[in-house]
Amino acid sequence: MLPKVYIDGHVGTTGLRIRDWMADRTDVELVTLPDDLRKDADARRSTILESDIAVLCLPDDAAREVASWTEDSDTRLIDASTAHRVADDWVYGLPELHSGQRESIIQAKNVSNPGCYPSAFVLLTRPLIDAGLVSEDAPFSIHALSGYSGGGRSMIEKWESPDIGLESLPHEVPYSLDKMHKHIPEMVKYASLTTEPQFVPAVGPFRCGMRVEVPIHASLLFQRADGAKVWETFHKLYENETFVKVAPMAEPGAVDEWSFDPQSCNDTNLIELHVVPHPSGHLLLVALLDNLGKGASGAAIQNLNLMLGISENTGLPEASD
Repeated sequence: MLPKVYIDGHVGTTGLRIRDWMADRTDVELVTLPDDLRKDADARRSTILESDIAVLCLPDDAAREVASWTEDSDTRLIDASTAHRVADDWVYGLPELHSGQRESIIQAKNVSNPGCYPSAFVLLTRPLIDAGLVSEDAPFSIHALSGYSGGGRSMIEKWESPDIGLESLPHEVPYSLDKMHKHIPEMVKYASLTTEPQFVPAVGPFRCGMRVEVPIHASLLFQRADGAKVWETFHKLYENETFVKVAPMAEPGAVDEWSFDPQSCNDTNLIELHVVPHPSGHLLLVALLDNLGKGASGAAIQNLNLMLGISENTGLPEASD
């Protein structure tokens, strides 16, 4: 009998990408509800409790409600919302976090899917903290650029509205500059920080894609760390990872206008990491990913595969066409 998988919220941005990438799978039974029942609480609850794994693509409060339904059941959950990202009784769904994380996901009843920005930030900074190259209280700053699909349906409709004209905007738009961004607690916890980073997110006039930049001042680096040492740390940690690619270290003068295209990993589950050294000893760390790939839907499928005990790259695109 095939394992039953139900996507609760499959018409949302994340859910649609999951369904699209899983459409041709023959190793699972993808359960669906008729359109007239997909918001019916009783129908959803019954379907979830009959499923082996339910993927929650819901607002936070709705995800918490579903989690309460499954407390005493055998149904396992993958929650794509922020509701359980830092909960102690949920496993964080970033397999590449450290050597034991993949096994924790395999055995978990409940997995919290990581956020797009935190996935990039954590994969760039946690290795440096674990290696003692940067202090856990380092004052990190982050400049991050995302396609507008990262804001869900309301932001997509706003940016694609011909009456507003944002798609023709010739520049990015910073946002949440005066608010505590919902991803900050996740960044702090899983990067093993004791100091909150300064986070400056922005939206660009494109649908999907993401570039996350973390500048590191030379004074923050320990053990005489330089670009080569940081690159070697990344390479050693991620060299056997299917979905984390460490680009060759940038040579002097090699960076140009096409070097860090935020859309370069679109339609894949890849995240690409770059180390850019500066003559002064400063470093710029850059991550490129699809905010709906490794940043959301792809990550959920990767976690689903692990929880099902099959190859984690099953059904996931690894490279652009």
